[in-house]
Amino acid sequence: MGIRWQHIALWIAFIVVMLALPEFVSKGTLRTIIFANFLAIFAISWDVLSGRTGYISFGHPFLIGIGAYTSAILSYRFGFPVAASIPLAVVATMIGGTLFFLPALRIRGSYFALVTLAFMELMYQLVQVIRPDLTGGTRGMSGIETITRGAVNNYYLSFSLMVIIALAMWLVMKTRLGTALSAIGMNEESVRGSGLDTTKLKLAAFMIAAFIAGLGGAFYVHYLGSIAPRALFDINFLFTIIVAALIGGASTIIGPMIGAFFLTFLLEYLRPVLPGAERYFIYGGIALILYMYQPKGIYEVAKQGWGRLRAVRAGAGP
Repeated sequence: MGIRWQHIALWIAFIVVMLALPEFVSKGTLRTIIFANFLAIFAISWDVLSGRTGYISFGHPFLIGIGAYTSAILSYRFGFPVAASIPLAVVATMIGGTLFFLPALRIRGSYFALVTLAFMELMYQLVQVIRPDLTGGTRGMSGIETITRGAVNNYYLSFSLMVIIALAMWLVMKTRLGTALSAIGMNEESVRGSGLDTTKLKLAAFMIAAFIAGLGGAFYVHYLGSIAPRALFDINFLFTIIVAALIGGASTIIGPMIGAFFLTFLLEYLRPVLPGAERYFIYGGIALILYMYQPKGIYEVAKQGWGRLRAVRAGAGP
C-alpha cells in the first residue's frame, strides 16, 4: 500500500498534538477548530469523488442536506434518539443521493457539474415548500437535540470523527480502488479499455462520498442544534468546500484537511476587518494566487519544502 513508517509517525504526532490542544488554546479557538473539523469532513467527501475522478460536483450540499435534514426531522419531529437518527440519515443520504446522481455519472465535464448544481438548487426549493411542518420551511428548525455540550467536548467529538474518516479514506485510497479512481481522473477511456467497469468504480466513489457527507451533515446539525436551508445551501458554503479541497491539495485526503483549517482560520481572522461577505473576495483572491503558484495545493508546497530540507541536510552530512 506504500505506507512508510514516517507516515504513521506523522499521523500519531498530529493526533497527539490535536488531543492536547484544549489545554493550550481558548474556547473561542476551539469553536473555530470545530468548524474546521467539519469543513475538513465535507472537503474529504468532495475530494473522494471529484478530486479523484475529475467529476467536479457542485451539488455536495445536496448530500450534506439529506443527512442533516433526515437526522433533524427524525430526532426533532418524531422523537428518535440521536444514536438511531444519525445512522438512518446516512442510509437515506446514500439511497437518495444514488437515485439522483447515478444517471448523472454517465455524463461528465461541465454537464455533470451543472446537473449536480441543479440538484442542490432543487433540494433548496423542496425543503421550503414541501411539508414545511416537517422541514420548518424557510425558517428551518431550532432546538434540535445536541450530542454533547461545551467547546471541549464538541472539539473532541468533531476531531475524533474527522480523524477517523481521514485515516480510513487515506488507507482506502492507498488500495487498488484509489489507484483506479485516480486513473479515471487522468484518462477514463484508458481505464475502460483495460477492462474495468468505470461506472461501477464511479458509483463506489460516490457511495463513499455520500456516506461521509451524510455522516458529517448529521453530526453537524446536532452540533449546531439548528438548521436552515439558506445557510446549508448557500453558494458560499459550496465554494468553501471546493476551495478547501483544491488549495489544500485535491486527490490527497490530507490536502483537504489542510485547506479546511487554512480557510476557516483565514475567514475568522478577516471577520473583525471585514465582517460582511467581502472577506470571501479576499480569501478567493488568496486561493486563486496560491492555486496559480502551485495547482497541487498547500500539500505539495509542504511536500516540496520537506524534500528540499532533506536534501540540504543530506548535503551537509559527513
